[in-house]
Amino acid sequence: MRPTDFSFRVLTVNTHKGFTALNRRFILPELRDAVRTVQADVVFLQEVHGSHDHHALQHSLWPQMPQYEFMADEIWSDFAYGRNAVYPHGDHGNAVLSKFPIHRFENHDVSVPSMNGAEKRGLLHCVLDVPPLGQQVHAICVHLGLREKHRQQQLDLLCQLIDREVPEDAPLIIAGDFNDWRLRAHERLTRCAGLHDCFVDTFGRPPRTFPARFPCLQLDRIYARGVQVHEPQVLSTRPWSHLSDHAPLTAEIRL
Repeated sequence: MRPTDFSFRVLTVNTHKGFTALNRRFILPELRDAVRTVQADVVFLQEVHGSHDHHALQHSLWPQMPQYEFMADEIWSDFAYGRNAVYPHGDHGNAVLSKFPIHRFENHDVSVPSMNGAEKRGLLHCVLDVPPLGQQVHAICVHLGLREKHRQQQLDLLCQLIDREVPEDAPLIIAGDFNDWRLRAHERLTRCAGLHDCFVDTFGRPPRTFPARFPCLQLDRIYARGVQVHEPQVLSTRPWSHLSDHAPLTAEIRL
C-alpha cells in the first residue's frame, strides 16, 4: 500500500474483568482513567464484563452499564462486544472501542471442546470506516486459550477468518491476549496471513507483558498487515502495573 500521512493509535489491554491481580480490588474506574491518558483511537479489550449480578451488589463503584460502555463513555463513539462466556450471574468477552464508525462486526466462537469443558474464547472482527481516507480498516480482538493444542487450532481458525473475510489489500490490525508464552504464533501468522508482529519488527522479540508487575512472559501481541507501525510500547510502569495482571500494549498505525 502507498503510505499516507494519516495515523492513529491503538491500545490493547486485558482488563481482568475490572479487578487487580488475584481479584483483590475492583479498579475499573482507575483503569478507565489510565486508558484515556493514552489517547488511543481504537482500543482492544479482553476479559471485559457485559454483566455480573453478584459483583454489582458487592461493589459500590460497579457501573450500571456494561463495562465496555463504561470504558467508552463520551470518548469512543462506537463500540462492539463479543460475548464469549455466559454463566447464571453474568457474561464476559472481548470488546473494541473506536473513535471511527464501526461499519459491522461479528464475534467468532473459537472455543475448543475438551473433556473438562471448553474454555470460552472468541475472535471479535470489526470493520471500521476511516473517514479521512474513505476506506475500511479491519480490526480483530483476540483472546486465545491456555492450552497449546487449543491455541494451535484457534490460530488456524484466525487464519481462515482472515482468508475468508479480509481482502488482501485491506489494512488489518490484530491485537489481544494470545497466551502465546511458547512463542509459536509469530511464524505461523506470518506464513498463513502475511502478518507482522510490530514488536518483533522493532525490537526483534515479542513484548513481555505478564505478570504486569514483573513481566516475564510474552502473552500479548499487536499484529498488522498493510500498514506501517511506529512506536510500539509496553505500558508496564505505574499505574499500569497495578491495574491488571497484563501490561497493556500501544502503537501508532500509519496508513
